[in-house]
Amino acid sequence: MAGERRSRPGRVGLVALAACAGVWLVATGSAEQQVRPPLPPAAEARGTSGPGDAAAPLPGSPPLRIRIPAIQVDAPLTGLGLDAEGRLQVPPPGRRDLAGWYREGTTPGSLGTAIVAGHVDHATGPAVFYRLGALRRGDRIEIPRADGRTAVFTVHAVAVFQAGRFPDQLVYGPAPRAELRVITCGGAFSPRTGYQGNVVVFAHLTGSS
Repeated sequence: MAGERRSRPGRVGLVALAACAGVWLVATGSAEQQVRPPLPPAAEARGTSGPGDAAAPLPGSPPLRIRIPAIQVDAPLTGLGLDAEGRLQVPPPGRRDLAGWYREGTTPGSLGTAIVAGHVDHATGPAVFYRLGALRRGDRIEIPRADGRTAVFTVHAVAVFQAGRFPDQLVYGPAPRAELRVITCGGAFSPRTGYQGNVVVFAHLTGSS
């Protein structure tokens, strides 16, 4: 990241909050009457992974799609920048099938921490990462890239963080290997203010094809 504002982890730590209104739940009635997005058990947040199963990082190359077979996600990726406040932008609200990656950071599969974000819902129903909280340790994430290779990641933790206690360094900080974070809105829900936090999937590169 270039520039003082972009180098502050706390700025990027606001990644998905702009998309956390829960517009579908608000538009269709009280949250208690709706099917809420799944949340991971607390035990999933304590996952670890040893260095033995990590693959060597790939050269940088823009990602094209994200595939998560366990939750039937196969979505195009668009590049995301920062807004005027230094916060990560979110995909266009009208494209509930679309996810985004932070184009000024690490490309998925390269050395470091790559960031992918997407909406949990949309005015007409669930969006691309509605079932992200259903992922479990060991699940697979595939990222086809512009160089023709597919980076394959294995999930090693899934956690929910409330907005006031979001661990910026843990989620966005540098990594000594190729890692991936997939983020959407989640946690407690208020009909007035929307979702109160984020679901974060932690994964690391374990192969390529």
